[in-house]
Amino acid sequence: MSMSHTLGGATRCGRVLGPSLDKIIKNAAWRKHTYLVSTCKSVLDKLESLTDDDLYDPSSSVSGLSAADADAVLQPLLFSLDTAYSKVVEPSLDCFFKLFSLSLLRGEIHSSKPDSILSKLINSVSKVGGMAEESIQLAVLRVLLAAVRSPCVLIRGDCLLHVVKTCYNIYLGGLSGTVQICAKSVLAQMMLVIFTRSEEESLDVDVKTVYVNELLTFTDKTVKEGSSVYFCQGFINDVMAAGQGNPVPPDVVQLLLQNPTPEMVTSPDSPSSHGFLTNGEADSDDGSASKMREDAFLLFKNLCKLSMRFLSQENTDDQIMVRGKTLSLELLKVIIDNGGPVWRSNQRFVTAMKQYLCLSLLKNSAVSIMSIFQLQCAIFMSLLTKFRSVLKGEIGIFFPMIVLRVLENVLQPSFLQKMTVLNLLEKMSQDSQLIVDIFVNYDCDVDSPNIFERIVNGLLKTALGPPPGSSTTLSSVQDITFRHESVKCLVNVIKTMGNWMDQQLKVGETVWTKGSQIYASVENSSVSIGEEGVISDCDSQPDMNPEVYDASMLEQRRAYKIELQKGVSLFNRKPSKGIEFLISSKKIGGSPEEVALFLKKSVGLNGTVIGDYLGEREEFPLRVMHAYVDSFNFEGMDFAEAIRFFLRGFRLPGEAQKIDRIMEKFAERYWKCNPDSFTSADTAYILAYSVIMLNTDAHNSMVKDKMTRADFVRNNRGIDDGKDLPEEYLGSLYDQVVKDQIKMNSDSLAPQSNRINSFNKLLGLDGILNLVSWMQPEEKPHGANDLLIKHIQEQFHSKSEKSESVYHTVTDVSILRFMIEVGWGPMLAAFSLTLDQSDDKLATSLCLQGFRYAIHVTAVMGMQTQRDAFVTSMAKFTNLHCAADMKQKNVDAVKAIIAIAIEDGNHLQGSWEHILTCLSRIEHLQLLGEGSPADTSYIPTTKAEIDEKKALGFPHLKKRGALQNPSMMAVVRGGSYDSTLVGKTAPKLVTQEQIKNFIANLNLLDQIGNFELNHVYAHSQRLNSEAIVAFVTALCKVSMSELQSPTDPRVFSLTKLVETAHYNMNRIRLVWSRIWNVLSDFFVSVGLSENLSVAIFVMDSLRQLSMKFLEREELANYHFQHEFLQPFVIVMQKSSSAEIRELIVRCVSQMVLSRVGNVKSGWKSVFMVFTTAAADERKNIVLLAFETVEKLVREHFPCITETETTTYINFVKCLIAFINSRFESDICLDAITFLRLCALKLAEGGLVWNEKSRYNTSNRKDDASDTQIFAEVDEKPSYWIPLLTGLSKLASDPRRGIRKSSIEVFFKILMDHGHLFSKPFWSSIFSSIISPIFNNAWTKTDILFKEGGDSPSSPSLNTEDCKWDSETSTLASQLLVNLFISFFGVLRSQLPSLVAILVGYIKRPVQHFPGSGIAVLLNLADGLASNVSEEEWTEIFSALKEAASLTFAGFMKVLRTMDDIDDVETISGDSVDKVELDEDNLQTMSYVVSRTKNHIDVLLQIIEVVSNLYRKHQRSFKATHITILVDVLSCIASHSQQLNGDVVLCRKFKRACTVQNLSEPQLLSFENEAYGSYMNFLRHMTDHNPNVSRELDLESRLVAECTKVVKMYLSCTGNLLSPPSKQSVRWIVPMETERKEEAAARTGLLMSALEALSGLETGSMRRHSPSFFPLLVDLVRSEHFSPRVPYVLSNVLKSCIGPILF
Repeated sequence: MSMSHTLGGATRCGRVLGPSLDKIIKNAAWRKHTYLVSTCKSVLDKLESLTDDDLYDPSSSVSGLSAADADAVLQPLLFSLDTAYSKVVEPSLDCFFKLFSLSLLRGEIHSSKPDSILSKLINSVSKVGGMAEESIQLAVLRVLLAAVRSPCVLIRGDCLLHVVKTCYNIYLGGLSGTVQICAKSVLAQMMLVIFTRSEEESLDVDVKTVYVNELLTFTDKTVKEGSSVYFCQGFINDVMAAGQGNPVPPDVVQLLLQNPTPEMVTSPDSPSSHGFLTNGEADSDDGSASKMREDAFLLFKNLCKLSMRFLSQENTDDQIMVRGKTLSLELLKVIIDNGGPVWRSNQRFVTAMKQYLCLSLLKNSAVSIMSIFQLQCAIFMSLLTKFRSVLKGEIGIFFPMIVLRVLENVLQPSFLQKMTVLNLLEKMSQDSQLIVDIFVNYDCDVDSPNIFERIVNGLLKTALGPPPGSSTTLSSVQDITFRHESVKCLVNVIKTMGNWMDQQLKVGETVWTKGSQIYASVENSSVSIGEEGVISDCDSQPDMNPEVYDASMLEQRRAYKIELQKGVSLFNRKPSKGIEFLISSKKIGGSPEEVALFLKKSVGLNGTVIGDYLGEREEFPLRVMHAYVDSFNFEGMDFAEAIRFFLRGFRLPGEAQKIDRIMEKFAERYWKCNPDSFTSADTAYILAYSVIMLNTDAHNSMVKDKMTRADFVRNNRGIDDGKDLPEEYLGSLYDQVVKDQIKMNSDSLAPQSNRINSFNKLLGLDGILNLVSWMQPEEKPHGANDLLIKHIQEQFHSKSEKSESVYHTVTDVSILRFMIEVGWGPMLAAFSLTLDQSDDKLATSLCLQGFRYAIHVTAVMGMQTQRDAFVTSMAKFTNLHCAADMKQKNVDAVKAIIAIAIEDGNHLQGSWEHILTCLSRIEHLQLLGEGSPADTSYIPTTKAEIDEKKALGFPHLKKRGALQNPSMMAVVRGGSYDSTLVGKTAPKLVTQEQIKNFIANLNLLDQIGNFELNHVYAHSQRLNSEAIVAFVTALCKVSMSELQSPTDPRVFSLTKLVETAHYNMNRIRLVWSRIWNVLSDFFVSVGLSENLSVAIFVMDSLRQLSMKFLEREELANYHFQHEFLQPFVIVMQKSSSAEIRELIVRCVSQMVLSRVGNVKSGWKSVFMVFTTAAADERKNIVLLAFETVEKLVREHFPCITETETTTYINFVKCLIAFINSRFESDICLDAITFLRLCALKLAEGGLVWNEKSRYNTSNRKDDASDTQIFAEVDEKPSYWIPLLTGLSKLASDPRRGIRKSSIEVFFKILMDHGHLFSKPFWSSIFSSIISPIFNNAWTKTDILFKEGGDSPSSPSLNTEDCKWDSETSTLASQLLVNLFISFFGVLRSQLPSLVAILVGYIKRPVQHFPGSGIAVLLNLADGLASNVSEEEWTEIFSALKEAASLTFAGFMKVLRTMDDIDDVETISGDSVDKVELDEDNLQTMSYVVSRTKNHIDVLLQIIEVVSNLYRKHQRSFKATHITILVDVLSCIASHSQQLNGDVVLCRKFKRACTVQNLSEPQLLSFENEAYGSYMNFLRHMTDHNPNVSRELDLESRLVAECTKVVKMYLSCTGNLLSPPSKQSVRWIVPMETERKEEAAARTGLLMSALEALSGLETGSMRRHSPSFFPLLVDLVRSEHFSPRVPYVLSNVLKSCIGPILF
């Protein structure tokens, strides 16, 4: 230790240099290395003299020493390196390593300072790297890496390239695999150091250490020697660790970071001569770039150049060249993998990647070496991951060339190449943003290829494998590997789409949520790619702001692209239709110029089709061709060059006429652009045609005799307006065409392919992809490559200039819709076919995962068709419909189905039906496997079926052999997915072997327990509002299919439906209402099933639900209970099964009586059920329902009326329905009694609103009367109205007892509780309830008094036509009058209505009605005598008068119907021939006779009413009242005289009655009675009410009426006084029989008239005698039939006339 301290002195550098110099002295050969030894000794001596005094010299290369001392102390080390003697070289290299590691050496190493000690040092170290010793090479690598890593040394420009070249050469010429791996690792570490510094723009940076094993991924796998990898990793770790922890002087760093100076000098040994570009050869760029970025850019460019070095044609097997190329690509991969944000933000680096790296990838695409291809893919993956935002156009070119070309090669692929591509796609598919960005920027870009679509389709092709019958180079193992890997990629694609969707929805705080366990079975997805942890482009560069697109804009772009591609495809098949389509869809303009521009610029168009279209002779294509040619500018072009330029966009058609038209236009355009070239355009036309012929002749292999140069010149003589073109010109033209064929661009780039990929051709990639030839062992000639490279670079440039080259990002999840539309079909096909054809556990697991992810994405995105397709396919793969063929993969599918139901249930919607169908089938199979009885055993329908099932039995399947039960046989046989498990017939028995296989497969279902099965239904309570409705809807459908099985109905889903309803009953009302709407329809549908057992089971299930539901309390004014119980109502109303109806009644009764306190709105449904039951045809159902209703009325009446009015209305309707029942009159009467009981309850305040009213009036005085309280109640009379209305309708019941009882109860209620009603309410009751009772009682009789209702054809009215009999009518009218009298105070305003009703009785011609009308009217008058006012009497009498007037008018109209019947006079006693009258006339006459009789009766009743009213209440009548009564009696009397005096009418009556054996109308009696009543009334008025009589001059009326009566009598006897005659002698002729009868009938009336006259006072007699005295004289002369007439007449003459005369 003491020696080591003394050697080298006290300085830091001395302590490092001393031991090394000492070792050199000891190891040197004294004779050969004398100068070296002496130099080392002198330096040692010098070091001893130096002190460590912190001397700072900027020009010094060694820390702590002056520049001169620094050069001196390092000189011996350089000498030792020059010796190339390993024993002295090793100490020197070790010393340099320590100096660099300890940061003792400092300064800038640049080719501009070749004489600097550090430059010499680096050169010397590089030289000894060529020594063929492993230790020396490793030491050189260590020194160079330490130099590059040192924070105090900046190696720049050519020196840096020289360092890299040295390591490069050591790798290529390494003596062992260890050295080679170390060289590669050192180079990779250098790249990290250099480019990390360029990113940070700092020397002192933290640099990660390379991982050696990663560098051996693609190459050098064969050079591993034992623990060489561990050695190399330690080697790198030691070098990197040695330089850590040493202080870095800030002044040194600042000095080194100064801006560089341009260098143009290249040393003879510069790396440029070995393939590296010098700094001076770099592209001119911004001079402000830092030194480190300049160096990084230079190094990157040189590595790209090195990677593009190709094998020479002389030496095609140069492995060194291949290894060098590979190493360059590996270093480029390291650089790209570790590139930071500067690479995207710094335009120089971006340009370098586009110009050099992309060019390198392009050139290496033609190399068939696998390691190079793998490196290409790795670099391309890094570009995709990190630099896609700045390399959009380039990626669009390379993706089809590198990835898709291999992926789409199914028949003859290279296994390693395709596996490399699949691995690349797998890494891509793990980056969700990358997948989305590819779709957005390429599939939605018009000028870019559909990369995502082609990836998915290519993976599908690979997953399907080679088509059947095709030849392939793949082994079966390779094919299976491809299939599995492609499926894995597709799974990852849909998985990452789901991850991206979930991430975006979570950020966007959307309502869509993902299942909590959707990705539980797969590894977590992150933004990093693979194991390298490379950060994604978008995530690693937040400062980049690419253009953000929304889904609507992308949809437009995508649609535009699809439409354009459709048009291009149509053009390539039918050009004219394609152009029409593109114009109509507005993809191109309609002018020829715009179409020509489209043909010239658009990609994907078939050149041959373009040529054919341009050669058409139609007007529009011809104009397009002219516009197309005119778009070229041939100015200054050589003729051959112009033709070549013109024909590069299309191929000339084969038809000569088309070629002629095109060449003619071309010649015109060329001559117009170059008028001095030829004399005229004709010359250009002929020459052009000649050139085309020459081109065909020279380059067509079918032409044997080729055209010579002389032939060509000779053929073109005299074409220039008769002159010859120069022979030299024609010869040059000939040489150009023969040497270089004139053809399209695609033809010039590569040979024609028999089968052109439509996508490649559409995108113009044919030529580029033809560059890649994976099967060829050597590369194409350099000339062809140069031409291709030039063309591709032109495409790069053109794409970068377009606006569409802008990189877009999307955050709207709606973009997934378009991605799914593109990829769901291939994914479904790949997953389905793989799952169907493969039993491999890994493959099936992948497919099931793919199904789960696909269903998740499509379900959340609401894509119904796609979601249903995936769910349906997955359900089919459960194979539950064919259980005998089940396998483990089918059970796994079942598990996946259950997982999907749990995790994505909120978004499954209509797909629930398939999932629930699977669960139903699982349960069925488990049931059969356990030997449990089928569901039908619990619901037998008939006794025969019960016995049959007992005989068959269901023994345990796992213990018994063949079982020939129809249900079991159908399950074992299986069927299609959509078929039911049990068919209608069993075509054949299954074998014992089939049963065994079936039982064995059922063991697989043991993996699925009841917990997993039931968990789906229990989990339904966690579904959202929309999902639970969809779930219940689907479950109803599945249950319906189970129950509709004709032979084996099952109730599993029905049971689960009830459970689900229980689980979700606590949801909010709105959601539960939607759920119940679905369930209600289901229960109704099944409840009406023809299968009685099923219907009974369903109704019982509904009862269970209802009992559960009724446990919940319902607030007032809601209708949830009513909606819930509606199925009972509907089934009750529609079911044809008495058993079901009885069950419903029992269920409802049980529910109501057990939950009566909770029933609110449910009462409506309950009473609707009982109302329907009341009308049932089964007596037991009616009795059962009424028993419940009776119990409700007697025990729970307040519960009925505590909710709302409609409940009470329904209750009343229910009671009325029982009253209308045809069974048990006792029930009907009891129901009526209940209605009265309801009235009592109402009156007692048994309603909720009564209680509220009382509560509201609690602050009133305690002595407030009930009347005051019910005054408040009257404001809400709605509870009384249904009760009274119902009873009023029963008044028309055809059953006499019911009718009578209802009328009595109705009026009893009004009498007992009418004091509770307000006056408005009474008015409402009278008008809307009471009046209709009486109006409906004689609806048919109203025709008598309606003008429009009279018709001769109407049936004759009689007693049976009325709804009421006399007893009922009398009772009703009397009760009405009694009610009116009792409540006259509040009903006074209804008096006119009452009078109208009573007058209606009088008007009705039916027997007994008038009598009852008179009686009640008189009762009314008696009851109201003291209370009726003058006006009210006027109303009563006016009503009578109006009734009489209406009677006259209606009756006269009836009489006019007989006017058309001929009048036939008959002699008394003669018979009338019936034949003379037809049937219609007979019917008319009969009708009129009947109406006349009724009419007479009505008028007589009116007379009686008037007389009786006058007799009883004459003192209350005023003159106005008397006037009305007189008018009524006078009108009737006049009307009676008119009828009786119509001789023709009387003859017709007599004829009709004679023919039909009818009694004649008593017109004469009617007239006598009418006049008698009238005269009696007048006589009574004059005798007893003289004042009114005088006021109204009634005496004159009386005398006039008496005179009229006498005249009528004299008219009958034939002695009516006639004018005086000259003949004095008169003979008395005996009267006819009819006259005698009439005179006899009028005798009584005559006597009344005479008595009235005799009662006149003397003054009155004197005044009126002139008018009647002559009539008395005639009476004396007349023949009389009663002895009293002469007696009365004599008294009149004696007592009245006598005193006047004497």
